[in-house]
Amino acid sequence: MDNTSEDSNPVTIYRCRAPIASLDCMEEFSGTGGHLDFGRSLSLGSNPALPLRPGSTPTPGLRYKNLGKSGLRVSNVGLGTWPVFSPGVSDEQAEAILKLAIESGINLFDISEAHSETEIGKILQRTGWKRTAYVITTKVYWSTKSEERGLSRKHIIESVKASLQRLQLQYIDIVIIHKADAMCPMEEVVRAMNYVIQQGWAMYWGTARWSQVEIMEAYTNCRQFNCITPIVEQSEYHMFCREKCELYLPEMYNKIGVGLMAWGPLSMALSDAQNGEKIFLPKGSFKTKSHSYSWTEDEVNRNAALSPQGSWNKERMEEGRRHCDRLKDLAALAEKLGCTPSQLSIAWSLKHEPVQCLLLGATSAEQLHQSLQSLQLLPRLSTSVMLELERILENKPVRPPMISTLALR
Repeated sequence: MDNTSEDSNPVTIYRCRAPIASLDCMEEFSGTGGHLDFGRSLSLGSNPALPLRPGSTPTPGLRYKNLGKSGLRVSNVGLGTWPVFSPGVSDEQAEAILKLAIESGINLFDISEAHSETEIGKILQRTGWKRTAYVITTKVYWSTKSEERGLSRKHIIESVKASLQRLQLQYIDIVIIHKADAMCPMEEVVRAMNYVIQQGWAMYWGTARWSQVEIMEAYTNCRQFNCITPIVEQSEYHMFCREKCELYLPEMYNKIGVGLMAWGPLSMALSDAQNGEKIFLPKGSFKTKSHSYSWTEDEVNRNAALSPQGSWNKERMEEGRRHCDRLKDLAALAEKLGCTPSQLSIAWSLKHEPVQCLLLGATSAEQLHQSLQSLQLLPRLSTSVMLELERILENKPVRPPMISTLALR
């Protein structure tokens, strides 16, 4: 789940009529000759009336993978806690979500703000779960709007110590550096993280929203100064944000062992309008530049500044209509598969092999339960279905052609 904030800026809303089926009528299919073959019925048992059983076995389809090329094993689905502790979610609901996550086999909790650290710390103390049973990741932030600016050694160490106090834990499993700081030397950042780990306050460190160039610079500095290297990059990945995670992060993993922790499969929001129509809301429409996690946001603002008044709005309207058509096609395909578009989006993201952990958010135990049913869709996403999805999306990233320096002479 995307850990971003949403504002109230007016946005263009595109209405699309698209009925959504439940998972009870899911059908098995196999691909032959590029056509979808829907065969016998298969129930995923995701009826909203289905009782949430406190199970002792992991959710079907849940797997455990090494994060990066480290020895730390995490579930392929993690819980993003920003929506769990959002306004409107009671303490009892939040605790129920965390308990369901543990009972379902999820062992990674991603924390994104100080309030979440305090609340999850209280729950961990009440439940008394073994420290070895879960993995905690939290972030070190920097902001030009805050008095605590940059990624100085002082700010990193003070942030980690404050997080430990709020969490009431002896150590954090992974400290994530959220966004690189161009004003701070990379050597200072990697030395500070090395110190944090040597003190026993953290076991590993990683990055979020870093470019492949910045990740490689950090790795090079770690090797040069004999510091501990990062093990993971946390990045947005879903059907409409693909380039970084499909083209560049797999290369980072193969070369320097940095794994991929993805978020954002629920970025396609679907709600009911008062008139009965379905409204598809591209979640990026609600993001401001300062809170955006999407690579498209700067692109949008730059285009708005460069384009003549009115022409960019027309392009945006046209792109919005095309996006709406894609969402209608995705909803129709999800209906054939017997699932919701959100569940299809989750399964599609997990189908990408380099994704070692996919972060999901929830505001209720029922919502998390429904999201976890997406794991059972994975065997159904055959080659023909994936090709059909590519046909609908029309956005498969392609590396730019290499240019020979000899040809320029």
